[in-house]
Amino acid sequence: MFIVGIDIAKRSHMVRVIDSEGRTVYKPFSIRNSCSGCNALLERLRKLTNRKSEFLFAMESTAHYWLALYTRLRKEGYQVVVLNPIQTDAMREMLMEENKTDEIDTLVIAETIRFGRYRASSVPQEKLLALRELCRNRFYLIDMGSDLKRKITALLDQVFPEFESQFSTIFGKTALAVLRQYPTPEKLSRAQTGKLTEVLQTASNGRFGEWKARQLKELARDSFGIPDCEGAYSALLLLYLDQFQSLQDAAAVLEKRITELFSQFDSTLTSITGIGPVLGAVILSEIRDISCFASADKLAAYAGLNPKVKQSGDKKSSAVHMSKRGSPYLRRAIWMAGAIAVQFDPMFKVYYEKKSAEGLRYMNIIGHVSKKMTSVIFAVMRDNKLYEPVLPAA
Repeated sequence: MFIVGIDIAKRSHMVRVIDSEGRTVYKPFSIRNSCSGCNALLERLRKLTNRKSEFLFAMESTAHYWLALYTRLRKEGYQVVVLNPIQTDAMREMLMEENKTDEIDTLVIAETIRFGRYRASSVPQEKLLALRELCRNRFYLIDMGSDLKRKITALLDQVFPEFESQFSTIFGKTALAVLRQYPTPEKLSRAQTGKLTEVLQTASNGRFGEWKARQLKELARDSFGIPDCEGAYSALLLLYLDQFQSLQDAAAVLEKRITELFSQFDSTLTSITGIGPVLGAVILSEIRDISCFASADKLAAYAGLNPKVKQSGDKKSSAVHMSKRGSPYLRRAIWMAGAIAVQFDPMFKVYYEKKSAEGLRYMNIIGHVSKKMTSVIFAVMRDNKLYEPVLPAA
């Protein structure tokens, strides 16, 4: 058996081949991340044997750069294992190898396989990979929208600071409709009462009427905001509002596609309180194969929800924080699910109240809740069963 350890990079990969006894067969050599590079690799391996079953390829899931090579090798009929960097870190410590170079990484990857310090993964199918891309890019759109929200709020704080107090949120349907028509207090104060009333009634489905129009106009006349010099602020507000709406529309399109694709996996994740189709899709596509994780603690480590303690000699830090290693997308989804679960799930609600009674602050409590949520997710996925909350004994 030959083990082919591959250190993945964007333009080229470093390859090392060892045998089942750990002897180096081919010293580290570089191949291009291209068809010609893959062909050169396979041609070199055929000099050892033409039996594809004699080779086991191993690589880390480095960004998305491993996908093309993995797909090609699988298509050629080779067995390929994709490792989580956490698994190779454990082998690095065992080998007492502190240096990190491409050549050394190929040895660490190959030895991880040789020592069996990994769990075989049925690496993502094409649909699962597509789902992950949809989910990650949805987060990207959401984050861009959040950045625009901050910019819009900052502009309003300067030109019309009173506007925010008139609505539950300035990013609700009604508030946005008003801002698109009247982005500054000067324009709002000169608005025709009838037209403004129509905008309010249409956007709020009749909740707001003429009384609100008059209230806004009066507020605009006495606004403490700065003048809209050369129309700069209104131009920026309208530009950002259009961009924000476009991002919302794009995110909605992705959410619909995510929901449709997620439904094809027949997952039990949505039986867990706090996890709907979108969060369920994120969790499923990031975990991919639950059998790769020996325990809930291993899954928590992959999500970066395991505790990180700093210690030097006899001194140990009293502050314990999440390690935040692994998948930030998975960690974010679990965190969001936990924040919802403490409001509506009896088990998580009791757990939240218990931690609150211990004097922990909200963010720390949700950190603990997220770790508990990870255990629930692990059990539900491992057993492919529906979630049932278990209340502690009175």
